[in-house]
Amino acid sequence: MNRICQLFNIKYPVNQAGMIWCSGWELASAVSNAGGLGIIGAGSMYPDVLKIHIQKCKKATNKPFAVNLPLLYPYAEEHIKTIINEGVKIVFTSAGNPTKWTKYLKDNGLIVVHVIANVKFAVKSEEAGVDAVVAEGFEAGGHNGREETTTMVLIPLVRKAIKIPLIAAGGIATGRGMLAAMSLGADGVQMGSRFVASNESSAHLNFKNKIIETNDGDTMLSMKKLVSVRLIKNKFYSEIERLENEGATREKLAEALGKGRSKLGMFDGNLDDGELEIGQISALLKDIKPASEILKEIIDEFNVAVKEIRDLKF
Repeated sequence: MNRICQLFNIKYPVNQAGMIWCSGWELASAVSNAGGLGIIGAGSMYPDVLKIHIQKCKKATNKPFAVNLPLLYPYAEEHIKTIINEGVKIVFTSAGNPTKWTKYLKDNGLIVVHVIANVKFAVKSEEAGVDAVVAEGFEAGGHNGREETTTMVLIPLVRKAIKIPLIAAGGIATGRGMLAAMSLGADGVQMGSRFVASNESSAHLNFKNKIIETNDGDTMLSMKKLVSVRLIKNKFYSEIERLENEGATREKLAEALGKGRSKLGMFDGNLDDGELEIGQISALLKDIKPASEILKEIIDEFNVAVKEIRDLKF
């Protein structure tokens, strides 16, 4: 049996990323009900809001689901208490040191997965006792590794370095992409951008429509002096690019970023002044549809691609 399906008790080795402002209970429950692993993105939620989303998700699905928790988030400790008290069984930690909370979470009966972008932290995560890692390549949306290692390079490197289950992320939105990642050594895949452009995503419709309008080259990695993030090019991105080209300090960039910039773009739908975080694979996305249809298409395409590979003869 597939190791990711076995670990999470799910039908398909596909999980939806826990994306801020886009991954509420509606999306998480829809993905879980369709056979994948839905994830609530806690990084944009106050503790009382996270509690509501978990409770609604439990009512909407009897399948496993997870919570994504950025460890550098100011409410991380309160979120952990909520996750445990509400009986969540799986947590994906990110943006922080895996040694800080892994043992505590596992001692409380949770399955722990940590998101990494390089071999060093993959090994560190395994040593910390996590049950699996998500290796996220340079193509991914949102916060990204500064090393700029692509998924095609990162997955085989991490696979050689660790023995625990490996989930590939970054630039994957189709069944063929899923097969490619698993051919490189991944046990499963994580998809963010594909599920942002779904009916159940809590992203603003303006943002969803912008995603399906993007073409290759329309996203760029930005703000490496602060925290690397991949953005759709817009007025805000151009301002940040100008400041970076002028040699702006970390403090100056932080001032330009301000507060609530990602909410402004992704949740409120301000396409000029907001931060529009999405992956390179958005260039391939040309429709918005229910999460269940998305997952079915992915699995159907995966199975067709497997057959095509089997029929290859040289």
